[in-house]
Amino acid sequence: MLKIVEAFSGIGSQLQALKNIGSEIEVAATIEWDVNAVYAYDIIHNGIQDLSKFPEYNKPEAIARLIEYGVSTDGKKLATESTLRTLSAETLRGILYSIKRTKNLVNITKVHADNLPSKIDLLTYSFPCQDLSICCSWHGNITGLDREASNHSGMLWEIERILKEFVSSGKKLPKFLLMENVSNILSRTHNGNFSEWKNILEKMGYINQVYTLNALNFGIPQQRIRTFMLSVHCQDGIKTEKLKIFFDNNNLEQKTISINSSLSEYLRTDYKILKYREEAEESNPFFTPSRKKIYEDNDLIFDGEKIIKTFIKTITTKQDRNPNSGLIAYKGLIKGKAPYRNLTPRECFLLMGFAEKAFDCLMDNNIEIKKGIKIYTREKIIKLAGNSIAVNVLEEIFRQVEIIKHDILMSRLNEHCSVGRRVFG
Repeated sequence: MLKIVEAFSGIGSQLQALKNIGSEIEVAATIEWDVNAVYAYDIIHNGIQDLSKFPEYNKPEAIARLIEYGVSTDGKKLATESTLRTLSAETLRGILYSIKRTKNLVNITKVHADNLPSKIDLLTYSFPCQDLSICCSWHGNITGLDREASNHSGMLWEIERILKEFVSSGKKLPKFLLMENVSNILSRTHNGNFSEWKNILEKMGYINQVYTLNALNFGIPQQRIRTFMLSVHCQDGIKTEKLKIFFDNNNLEQKTISINSSLSEYLRTDYKILKYREEAEESNPFFTPSRKKIYEDNDLIFDGEKIIKTFIKTITTKQDRNPNSGLIAYKGLIKGKAPYRNLTPRECFLLMGFAEKAFDCLMDNNIEIKKGIKIYTREKIIKLAGNSIAVNVLEEIFRQVEIIKHDILMSRLNEHCSVGRRVFG
């Protein structure tokens, strides 16, 4: 059994990957303040809500509880009472129910070691990337992981605070930590702070294995490069040198899983199916000068009859942008629209490794936040996908976690050191 805590949990790509490889898991807690991600995580992983089993909070009571939790409605700043007041009572109760069902501690700045179980096998932390991205550097923001910057990416140091609280309170540290972020964390601008973080973990007894991995090499036709760090606490008999040999022999940066499927399995271009047609229409923008530039600068991945690319570029939090993940030739129904469409939210979910039934479940439970307006617009769903992690990549990392975990109390780690290439192909 892996007892896990997902910090900055998003829509639960970590949990999905663990489910996919058949891990026996218990989610001890999640930590996520963005109500859009909180509700999506709950629906994707726990299914339809039954609010009849939840207290009948009136609107002021629900707002007060959410303010106390410290939620956000945009993932950038704390939600105010006036912002929450614009949401329907049903939405507020649905969010509160999601917090309960996902054991969500919500705002990481309010989380302490005392709020977490004494035994944690795996703590994941995919902290915000806004201040680490190359785009931020273009705009002069190089604060990155600076401790004093009070920015989004600086939330990393909340993880440090919590781990130090574990030590000071005499609690056992989590056996495994898994970090994920943009690969720009390794750049000259940010590597000093990242090295400081690695050194802190080493002093706590962790062995760190850093991987920069492309989803394209793990069975998903998407060029998506991200940096991961798997940290293993050297306790309970794990030998440091054997662990290092294990990682040397099973370096995931040298691993490639051939793609057995083509983009055709991820794109939804059969417009005889009404929902695919409607989603395509919504993703077909007007042909403005800026869209003409997008059309000129970006490749078609589907020419209207056949797939002409083997993979797409990185799915980001916006599809109607330049550079683009990939354009799909499309003749819409409305005059003045572009001769292409962008990826639909459904396609973005699929290309992040989620099943279509998960997307359908989310759309079937897309509650109204106010009359005629639902919690998830097309743009919000794409943002959730763009902020997620490629599930297939996580699967391979968690397979390593399972091997190491199973070998913690015995000497078989030595066997894996010698046959590692066979174990991991």
